[in-house]
Amino acid sequence: MKQKSSSLKSTIAVSLNNYLDAGAIVAGASGITLWQNYLGLSEIHLGWLNAISANALGAAIGAIIGGFLADKFGRKFIFTYNLLVYMLGVLVVMLSTNFPMLLCGFLITGISVGVGVPASWTYISESSEVGNRGRNICISQMSWGMGPMIILLFGMLFAPGGYLYGFVESVAHAVIGADAAEAAVQVFSSRVVFFTLFVVAFIAWTLQRQLEESKEFRPAQGEGSPGIETGASSSILDNIKALFTNKIAVKTVTFLAVIYLTWNLVASVMGFFQPHIYETAGGLSNEYANMLSCVGWLVVVVVTLCLSFFIDRLPHKLFYVLGLAAALATWVVIIKGVTGVGSLWAFSILWGINGGLSVQIFYALWGSELFPAKFRAGAQGLMFFIVRGLSAAWGIIFTYIYGENGEGFTLAAWCMIVLLLISLVVGVVGAPDTRGKSLAQITKERYGEDF
Repeated sequence: MKQKSSSLKSTIAVSLNNYLDAGAIVAGASGITLWQNYLGLSEIHLGWLNAISANALGAAIGAIIGGFLADKFGRKFIFTYNLLVYMLGVLVVMLSTNFPMLLCGFLITGISVGVGVPASWTYISESSEVGNRGRNICISQMSWGMGPMIILLFGMLFAPGGYLYGFVESVAHAVIGADAAEAAVQVFSSRVVFFTLFVVAFIAWTLQRQLEESKEFRPAQGEGSPGIETGASSSILDNIKALFTNKIAVKTVTFLAVIYLTWNLVASVMGFFQPHIYETAGGLSNEYANMLSCVGWLVVVVVTLCLSFFIDRLPHKLFYVLGLAAALATWVVIIKGVTGVGSLWAFSILWGINGGLSVQIFYALWGSELFPAKFRAGAQGLMFFIVRGLSAAWGIIFTYIYGENGEGFTLAAWCMIVLLLISLVVGVVGAPDTRGKSLAQITKERYGEDF
Protein backbone atom coordinates (compact mmCIF):
# COMPACT_ATOMS: atom_id res chain seq x y z
CA MET A 1 0.00 0.00 0.00
CA LYS A 2 2.88 2.35 0.83
CA GLN A 3 4.47 1.74 -2.58
CA LYS A 4 1.17 2.39 -4.33
CA SER A 5 0.71 5.66 -2.42
CA SER A 6 4.28 6.69 -3.27
CA SER A 7 3.69 5.94 -6.95
CA LEU A 8 0.53 8.06 -7.00
CA LYS A 9 2.25 10.94 -5.20
CA SER A 10 5.19 11.03 -7.60
CA THR A 11 2.83 10.71 -10.58
CA ILE A 12 0.86 13.76 -9.49
CA ALA A 13 4.04 15.77 -8.94
CA VAL A 14 5.45 14.90 -12.37
CA SER A 15 2.06 15.23 -14.11
CA LEU A 16 2.08 18.94 -13.37
CA ASN A 17 4.53 19.16 -16.31
CA ASN A 18 1.67 18.19 -18.62
CA TYR A 19 -0.47 20.96 -17.13
CA LEU A 20 2.34 23.42 -17.80
CA ASP A 21 2.82 22.07 -21.34
CA ALA A 22 -0.80 22.42 -22.41
CA GLY A 23 -1.24 25.54 -20.31
CA ALA A 24 1.61 27.33 -22.08
CA ILE A 25 0.11 26.52 -25.48
CA VAL A 26 -3.36 27.76 -24.57
CA ALA A 27 -2.10 30.79 -22.63
CA GLY A 28 -0.13 31.89 -25.67
CA ALA A 29 -3.04 31.33 -28.05
CA SER A 30 -5.69 32.94 -25.83
CA GLY A 31 -3.74 36.17 -25.42
CA ILE A 32 -2.16 36.47 -28.84
CA THR A 33 -4.64 39.09 -30.10
CA LEU A 34 -3.95 41.26 -27.05
CA TRP A 35 -0.19 41.08 -27.67
CA GLN A 36 -0.79 41.84 -31.35
CA ASN A 37 -2.74 44.99 -30.48
CA TYR A 38 -0.24 46.06 -27.82
CA LEU A 39 2.93 45.56 -29.88
CA GLY A 40 1.47 46.19 -33.35
CA LEU A 41 2.43 42.72 -34.56
CA SER A 42 1.92 41.53 -38.12
CA GLU A 43 0.77 38.07 -39.24
CA ILE A 44 4.44 37.23 -39.88
CA HIS A 45 5.25 38.03 -36.26
CA LEU A 46 2.42 35.77 -35.11
CA GLY A 47 3.70 33.02 -37.37
CA TRP A 48 7.12 33.20 -35.73
CA LEU A 49 5.57 33.06 -32.27
CA ASN A 50 3.63 29.94 -33.23
CA ALA A 51 6.63 28.31 -34.91
CA ILE A 52 8.94 28.48 -31.89
CA SER A 53 6.31 27.97 -29.18
CA ALA A 54 5.49 25.03 -26.89
CA ASN A 55 3.19 23.75 -29.63
CA ALA A 56 5.83 23.48 -32.33
CA LEU A 57 9.58 23.77 -32.88
CA GLY A 58 10.49 25.03 -29.42
CA ALA A 59 9.11 21.88 -27.81
CA ALA A 60 10.50 19.71 -30.61
CA ILE A 61 14.04 20.98 -30.06
CA GLY A 62 13.72 20.69 -26.30
CA ALA A 63 12.41 17.11 -26.47
CA ILE A 64 15.29 15.65 -28.44
CA ILE A 65 17.78 17.38 -26.10
CA GLY A 66 15.92 16.50 -22.91
CA GLY A 67 15.37 12.86 -23.81
CA PHE A 68 19.04 12.02 -24.20
CA LEU A 69 20.00 14.18 -21.20
CA ALA A 70 17.55 12.19 -19.07
CA ASP A 71 19.17 8.93 -20.21
CA LYS A 72 22.64 10.31 -19.54
CA PHE A 73 22.24 12.18 -16.25
CA GLY A 74 18.98 10.80 -14.90
CA ARG A 75 15.32 11.75 -14.76
CA LYS A 76 15.75 13.69 -11.50
CA PHE A 77 18.41 15.85 -13.17
CA ILE A 78 15.72 17.14 -15.55
CA PHE A 79 13.25 17.74 -12.70
CA THR A 80 15.85 19.60 -10.66
CA TYR A 81 16.68 22.23 -13.27
CA ASN A 82 14.21 22.27 -16.15
CA LEU A 83 11.31 24.07 -14.49
CA LEU A 84 13.68 26.88 -13.52
CA VAL A 85 14.08 27.42 -17.27
CA TYR A 86 10.30 27.27 -17.71
CA MET A 87 9.79 29.91 -15.02
CA LEU A 88 12.41 32.10 -16.71
CA GLY A 89 10.57 31.84 -20.04
CA VAL A 90 7.21 32.66 -18.47
CA LEU A 91 8.76 35.60 -16.60
CA VAL A 92 10.20 36.99 -19.84
CA VAL A 93 6.73 36.76 -21.46
CA MET A 94 5.13 38.49 -18.46
CA LEU A 95 7.61 41.37 -18.62
CA SER A 96 7.72 41.70 -22.43
CA THR A 97 7.52 45.21 -23.83
CA ASN A 98 8.63 44.43 -27.39
CA PHE A 99 8.52 41.61 -29.92
CA PRO A 100 12.07 40.24 -29.39
CA MET A 101 11.34 39.81 -25.66
CA LEU A 102 8.04 38.07 -26.37
CA LEU A 103 9.65 35.81 -28.97
CA CYS A 104 12.47 34.94 -26.56
CA GLY A 105 9.98 34.13 -23.80
CA PHE A 106 7.95 31.85 -26.08
CA LEU A 107 11.12 30.08 -27.23
CA ILE A 108 12.53 29.49 -23.74
CA THR A 109 9.16 28.22 -22.50
CA GLY A 110 8.74 25.98 -25.54
CA ILE A 111 12.20 24.41 -25.17
CA SER A 112 11.59 23.78 -21.47
CA VAL A 113 8.27 22.09 -22.23
CA GLY A 114 10.00 19.81 -24.71
CA VAL A 115 12.84 18.96 -22.33
CA GLY A 116 10.38 17.88 -19.65
CA VAL A 117 8.08 15.66 -21.73
CA PRO A 118 10.22 12.50 -22.28
CA ALA A 119 11.61 12.58 -18.73
CA SER A 120 8.10 12.93 -17.28
CA TRP A 121 6.50 10.04 -19.16
CA THR A 122 9.57 7.88 -18.57
CA TYR A 123 9.66 8.58 -14.84
CA ILE A 124 5.93 7.94 -14.38
CA SER A 125 6.20 4.57 -16.11
CA GLU A 126 9.38 3.55 -14.30
CA SER A 127 8.05 4.48 -10.85
CA SER A 128 4.68 2.75 -11.33
CA GLU A 129 3.68 -0.69 -10.15
CA VAL A 130 2.90 -3.23 -12.87
CA GLY A 131 -0.84 -3.03 -12.20
CA ASN A 132 -0.97 0.79 -12.12
CA ARG A 133 1.26 1.89 -15.00
CA GLY A 134 -1.65 2.68 -17.31
CA ARG A 135 -3.57 4.38 -14.53
CA ASN A 136 -0.67 6.68 -13.75
CA ILE A 137 -0.22 7.63 -17.42
CA CYS A 138 -3.95 8.47 -17.46
CA ILE A 139 -3.48 10.74 -14.44
CA SER A 140 -0.75 12.49 -16.39
CA GLN A 141 -3.12 12.86 -19.35
CA MET A 142 -5.81 14.28 -17.06
CA SER A 143 -3.36 16.99 -16.09
CA TRP A 144 -2.81 17.71 -19.79
CA GLY A 145 -6.59 18.15 -20.17
CA MET A 146 -6.97 20.31 -17.10
CA GLY A 147 -4.34 22.77 -18.35
CA PRO A 148 -6.37 24.15 -21.27
CA MET A 149 -9.61 23.95 -19.30
CA ILE A 150 -8.32 26.05 -16.41
CA ILE A 151 -6.32 28.45 -18.58
CA LEU A 152 -9.35 29.03 -20.82
CA LEU A 153 -11.38 29.75 -17.70
CA PHE A 154 -8.76 32.22 -16.50
CA GLY A 155 -8.71 33.76 -19.96
CA MET A 156 -12.48 34.30 -19.82
CA LEU A 157 -12.35 35.80 -16.33
CA PHE A 158 -9.38 38.13 -16.89
CA ALA A 159 -10.05 39.13 -20.52
CA PRO A 160 -11.54 42.55 -21.35
CA GLY A 161 -15.21 42.29 -20.43
CA GLY A 162 -14.58 39.33 -18.11
CA TYR A 163 -15.73 39.19 -14.50
CA LEU A 164 -12.23 39.85 -13.11
CA TYR A 165 -11.09 42.40 -15.67
CA GLY A 166 -11.51 45.14 -13.07
CA PHE A 167 -8.71 43.50 -11.08
CA VAL A 168 -6.54 43.43 -14.22
CA GLU A 169 -7.16 47.13 -14.84
CA SER A 170 -6.23 48.05 -11.27
CA VAL A 171 -2.98 46.06 -11.49
CA ALA A 172 -2.14 47.57 -14.87
CA HIS A 173 -2.73 51.14 -13.74
CA ALA A 174 -0.71 50.57 -10.58
CA VAL A 175 2.24 49.30 -12.64
CA ILE A 176 2.23 51.48 -15.76
CA GLY A 177 0.19 54.50 -14.66
CA ALA A 178 -3.38 55.72 -14.81
CA ASP A 179 -2.97 57.27 -18.26
CA ALA A 180 -1.70 54.10 -19.93
CA ALA A 181 -2.98 53.22 -23.40
CA GLU A 182 -5.93 50.84 -23.57
CA ALA A 183 -3.97 48.15 -25.42
CA ALA A 184 -1.24 48.27 -22.77
CA VAL A 185 -3.84 47.78 -20.04
CA GLN A 186 -5.68 44.97 -21.82
CA VAL A 187 -2.53 42.90 -22.40
CA PHE A 188 -2.15 42.65 -18.63
CA SER A 189 -4.88 40.00 -18.71
CA SER A 190 -2.44 37.78 -20.62
CA ARG A 191 0.38 38.67 -18.23
CA VAL A 192 -1.82 37.57 -15.30
CA VAL A 193 -2.63 34.26 -17.01
CA PHE A 194 1.07 33.59 -17.52
CA PHE A 195 1.66 34.47 -13.87
CA THR A 196 -0.65 31.59 -12.88
CA LEU A 197 1.63 29.28 -14.88
CA PHE A 198 4.65 30.71 -13.05
CA VAL A 199 3.01 29.85 -9.70
CA VAL A 200 2.14 26.29 -10.77
CA ALA A 201 5.66 25.81 -12.16
CA PHE A 202 7.17 26.88 -8.84
CA ILE A 203 4.94 24.43 -6.94
CA ALA A 204 5.80 21.64 -9.38
CA TRP A 205 9.54 22.37 -9.13
CA THR A 206 9.34 22.28 -5.32
CA LEU A 207 7.56 18.90 -5.36
CA GLN A 208 9.78 17.36 -8.05
CA ARG A 209 13.01 18.29 -6.27
CA GLN A 210 11.91 15.96 -3.47
CA LEU A 211 11.53 12.93 -5.76
CA GLU A 212 14.02 10.09 -5.69
CA GLU A 213 15.82 9.02 -8.84
CA SER A 214 14.08 6.37 -10.93
CA LYS A 215 15.01 2.83 -9.91
CA GLU A 216 15.30 1.97 -13.61
CA PHE A 217 18.09 4.53 -13.95
CA ARG A 218 20.08 3.27 -10.98
CA PRO A 219 21.11 0.00 -12.66
CA ALA A 220 22.19 2.12 -15.61
CA GLN A 221 24.87 3.65 -13.38
CA GLY A 222 26.71 0.41 -12.88
CA GLU A 223 24.53 -1.76 -10.65
CA GLY A 224 22.86 -3.68 -13.43
CA SER A 225 23.88 -6.07 -16.17
CA PRO A 226 27.64 -6.23 -16.78
CA GLY A 227 28.95 -5.18 -20.15
CA ILE A 228 26.06 -2.86 -20.97
CA GLU A 229 26.99 0.79 -20.92
CA THR A 230 24.01 2.91 -19.93
CA GLY A 231 23.29 6.07 -18.03
CA ALA A 232 26.28 7.90 -16.61
CA SER A 233 28.71 5.24 -17.87
CA SER A 234 27.89 5.86 -21.52
CA SER A 235 27.92 8.96 -23.70
CA ILE A 236 24.88 10.50 -25.34
CA LEU A 237 26.34 9.51 -28.73
CA ASP A 238 26.55 5.88 -27.54
CA ASN A 239 22.87 5.93 -26.66
CA ILE A 240 21.93 7.50 -30.00
CA LYS A 241 23.97 4.88 -31.82
CA ALA A 242 22.34 2.07 -29.82
CA LEU A 243 18.89 3.43 -30.65
CA PHE A 244 19.50 3.69 -34.40
CA THR A 245 21.39 0.42 -34.82
CA ASN A 246 18.93 -1.84 -33.01
CA LYS A 247 16.35 -3.15 -35.50
CA ILE A 248 13.65 -3.66 -32.89
CA ALA A 249 14.14 -0.12 -31.57
CA VAL A 250 13.99 1.39 -35.06
CA LYS A 251 10.83 -0.58 -35.86
CA THR A 252 9.27 0.58 -32.59
CA VAL A 253 10.17 4.22 -33.24
CA THR A 254 8.54 3.96 -36.67
CA PHE A 255 5.36 2.40 -35.29
CA LEU A 256 4.92 4.91 -32.48
CA ALA A 257 5.86 7.90 -34.62
CA VAL A 258 3.28 6.93 -37.26
CA ILE A 259 0.33 6.48 -34.89
CA TYR A 260 1.17 9.61 -32.90
CA LEU A 261 2.03 11.80 -35.86
CA THR A 262 -1.10 11.02 -37.87
CA TRP A 263 -3.29 11.66 -34.83
CA ASN A 264 -1.36 14.76 -33.73
CA LEU A 265 -1.57 16.35 -37.18
CA VAL A 266 -5.32 16.35 -36.68
CA ALA A 267 -5.19 17.42 -33.04
CA SER A 268 -2.78 20.26 -33.80
CA VAL A 269 -5.25 21.98 -36.14
CA MET A 270 -8.28 21.52 -33.90
CA GLY A 271 -7.42 24.79 -32.22
CA PHE A 272 -7.94 26.37 -35.63
CA PHE A 273 -11.17 24.56 -36.50
CA GLN A 274 -12.99 24.88 -33.18
CA PRO A 275 -13.20 28.70 -33.06
CA HIS A 276 -14.18 28.73 -36.75
CA ILE A 277 -17.00 26.25 -36.24
CA TYR A 278 -18.24 27.71 -32.98
CA GLU A 279 -18.15 31.37 -33.96
CA THR A 280 -18.46 31.37 -37.74
CA ALA A 281 -20.37 28.26 -38.77
CA GLY A 282 -22.27 28.07 -35.47
CA GLY A 283 -22.78 31.79 -35.01
CA LEU A 284 -21.84 31.69 -31.33
CA SER A 285 -20.45 34.59 -29.34
CA ASN A 286 -16.82 34.48 -28.28
CA GLU A 287 -17.88 33.92 -24.66
CA TYR A 288 -20.16 30.99 -25.61
CA ALA A 289 -17.43 29.54 -27.82
CA ASN A 290 -14.93 29.66 -24.96
CA MET A 291 -17.46 28.05 -22.65
CA LEU A 292 -18.05 25.23 -25.12
CA SER A 293 -14.29 24.73 -25.44
CA CYS A 294 -14.07 24.43 -21.64
CA VAL A 295 -16.84 21.84 -21.72
CA GLY A 296 -14.87 19.87 -24.31
CA TRP A 297 -11.80 19.81 -22.08
CA LEU A 298 -13.97 18.83 -19.11
CA VAL A 299 -15.14 15.82 -21.13
CA VAL A 300 -11.48 14.96 -21.79
CA VAL A 301 -10.73 14.95 -18.06
CA VAL A 302 -13.83 12.92 -17.11
CA VAL A 303 -13.33 10.29 -19.83
CA THR A 304 -9.64 9.93 -18.95
CA LEU A 305 -10.58 9.51 -15.29
CA CYS A 306 -12.96 6.69 -16.25
CA LEU A 307 -10.27 5.11 -18.46
CA SER A 308 -7.82 5.11 -15.55
CA PHE A 309 -9.97 2.53 -13.73
CA PHE A 310 -9.97 0.06 -16.64
CA ILE A 311 -6.82 0.56 -18.72
CA ASP A 312 -4.78 -1.91 -16.64
CA ARG A 313 -7.61 -4.47 -16.62
CA LEU A 314 -8.89 -4.58 -20.21
CA PRO A 315 -7.08 -4.83 -23.59
CA HIS A 316 -5.48 -1.53 -24.64
CA LYS A 317 -6.58 -2.10 -28.22
CA LEU A 318 -10.26 -1.79 -27.19
CA PHE A 319 -9.86 1.74 -25.85
CA TYR A 320 -7.53 2.70 -28.70
CA VAL A 321 -10.25 1.84 -31.24
CA LEU A 322 -13.00 3.59 -29.26
CA GLY A 323 -10.97 6.80 -29.06
CA LEU A 324 -10.28 6.95 -32.78
CA ALA A 325 -13.89 6.03 -33.57
CA ALA A 326 -14.97 9.13 -31.61
CA ALA A 327 -12.38 11.22 -33.50
CA LEU A 328 -13.66 9.98 -36.87
CA ALA A 329 -17.26 10.67 -35.81
CA THR A 330 -16.24 14.24 -34.93
CA TRP A 331 -15.11 14.91 -38.48
CA VAL A 332 -18.16 13.20 -39.95
CA VAL A 333 -20.25 15.76 -38.06
CA ILE A 334 -18.13 18.50 -39.64
CA ILE A 335 -18.51 17.14 -43.18
CA LYS A 336 -22.28 16.77 -42.82
CA GLY A 337 -22.41 20.39 -41.78
CA VAL A 338 -23.21 22.38 -38.67
CA THR A 339 -27.00 22.71 -38.51
CA GLY A 340 -27.39 24.24 -35.09
CA VAL A 341 -26.20 24.35 -31.51
CA GLY A 342 -26.87 20.61 -31.22
CA SER A 343 -24.25 19.88 -33.86
CA LEU A 344 -21.73 22.04 -32.02
CA TRP A 345 -22.35 20.20 -28.77
CA ALA A 346 -21.99 16.84 -30.56
CA PHE A 347 -18.76 18.06 -32.12
CA SER A 348 -17.35 19.24 -28.79
CA ILE A 349 -18.36 16.12 -26.83
CA LEU A 350 -17.14 13.64 -29.47
CA TRP A 351 -13.75 15.33 -29.70
CA GLY A 352 -13.63 15.40 -25.91
CA ILE A 353 -14.21 11.64 -25.83
CA ASN A 354 -11.40 11.21 -28.32
CA GLY A 355 -9.17 13.37 -26.13
CA GLY A 356 -10.02 11.26 -23.10
CA LEU A 357 -9.12 8.05 -24.96
CA SER A 358 -6.50 9.70 -27.11
CA VAL A 359 -3.63 8.18 -29.03
CA GLN A 360 -1.37 10.36 -26.91
CA ILE A 361 -2.19 8.21 -23.85
CA PHE A 362 -1.11 5.02 -25.61
CA TYR A 363 1.87 6.72 -27.21
CA ALA A 364 3.05 7.84 -23.75
CA LEU A 365 2.37 4.39 -22.27
CA TRP A 366 3.86 2.27 -25.06
CA GLY A 367 6.72 4.72 -25.64
CA SER A 368 7.85 4.27 -22.05
CA GLU A 369 7.33 0.49 -22.12
CA LEU A 370 8.79 -0.62 -25.44
CA PHE A 371 12.36 0.70 -25.06
CA PRO A 372 15.09 -0.36 -22.61
CA ALA A 373 16.20 2.07 -19.91
CA LYS A 374 19.42 2.69 -21.88
CA PHE A 375 17.64 4.95 -24.38
CA ARG A 376 14.02 5.01 -23.15
CA ALA A 377 13.75 8.78 -22.69
CA GLY A 378 15.95 9.50 -25.72
CA ALA A 379 13.68 7.48 -28.00
CA GLN A 380 10.65 9.37 -26.74
CA GLY A 381 12.43 12.68 -27.21
CA LEU A 382 13.30 11.74 -30.79
CA MET A 383 9.71 10.82 -31.61
CA PHE A 384 8.37 13.97 -29.95
CA PHE A 385 10.85 16.00 -32.01
CA ILE A 386 9.61 14.37 -35.22
CA VAL A 387 5.93 14.81 -34.38
CA ARG A 388 6.04 18.41 -33.15
CA GLY A 389 8.41 19.45 -35.96
CA LEU A 390 6.22 17.97 -38.71
CA SER A 391 3.10 19.32 -37.01
CA ALA A 392 4.59 22.81 -37.32
CA ALA A 393 5.16 22.25 -41.06
CA TRP A 394 1.68 20.77 -41.42
CA GLY A 395 0.18 23.89 -39.87
CA ILE A 396 1.57 25.91 -42.79
CA ILE A 397 0.45 23.36 -45.43
CA PHE A 398 -2.98 23.14 -43.86
CA THR A 399 -3.64 26.86 -44.32
CA TYR A 400 -3.22 26.43 -48.09
CA ILE A 401 -5.62 23.47 -48.13
CA TYR A 402 -8.15 25.31 -46.00
CA GLY A 403 -7.96 28.51 -48.08
CA GLU A 404 -8.24 32.16 -47.20
CA ASN A 405 -11.99 32.01 -46.56
CA GLY A 406 -12.50 28.36 -45.78
CA GLU A 407 -13.19 27.31 -49.36
CA GLY A 408 -11.16 24.14 -48.80
CA PHE A 409 -13.01 23.23 -45.62
CA THR A 410 -14.44 19.91 -46.89
CA LEU A 411 -11.13 18.82 -48.45
CA ALA A 412 -9.35 19.62 -45.19
CA ALA A 413 -11.88 17.54 -43.25
CA TRP A 414 -11.33 14.55 -45.55
CA CYS A 415 -7.57 14.92 -45.03
CA MET A 416 -8.20 14.68 -41.29
CA ILE A 417 -10.26 11.51 -41.74
CA VAL A 418 -7.54 9.86 -43.82
CA LEU A 419 -4.91 10.67 -41.19
CA LEU A 420 -7.10 9.28 -38.41
CA LEU A 421 -7.75 6.10 -40.40
CA ILE A 422 -3.99 5.58 -40.82
CA SER A 423 -3.52 5.96 -37.07
CA LEU A 424 -6.37 3.51 -36.44
CA VAL A 425 -5.17 0.79 -38.83
CA VAL A 426 -1.48 0.99 -37.89
CA GLY A 427 -2.33 1.06 -34.19
CA VAL A 428 -4.64 -1.94 -34.34
CA VAL A 429 -2.12 -3.98 -36.33
CA GLY A 430 0.90 -3.08 -34.22
CA ALA A 431 -0.58 -2.66 -30.73
CA PRO A 432 1.74 -4.45 -28.27
CA ASP A 433 0.58 -6.76 -25.48
CA THR A 434 2.29 -5.18 -22.46
CA ARG A 435 -0.54 -5.13 -19.93
CA GLY A 436 0.39 -6.82 -16.66
CA LYS A 437 4.10 -7.07 -17.48
CA SER A 438 7.00 -5.35 -15.75
CA LEU A 439 9.31 -3.07 -17.72
CA ALA A 440 12.15 -5.56 -17.16
CA GLN A 441 10.01 -8.39 -18.56
CA ILE A 442 8.99 -6.35 -21.61
CA THR A 443 12.60 -5.38 -22.29
CA LYS A 444 13.80 -8.98 -21.95
CA GLU A 445 11.09 -10.27 -24.32
CA ARG A 446 11.85 -7.64 -26.96
CA TYR A 447 15.62 -7.16 -26.70
CA GLY A 448 16.98 -10.23 -24.94
CA GLU A 449 19.23 -10.53 -21.91
CA ASP A 450 21.79 -7.89 -23.01
CA PHE A 451 19.47 -4.99 -22.20
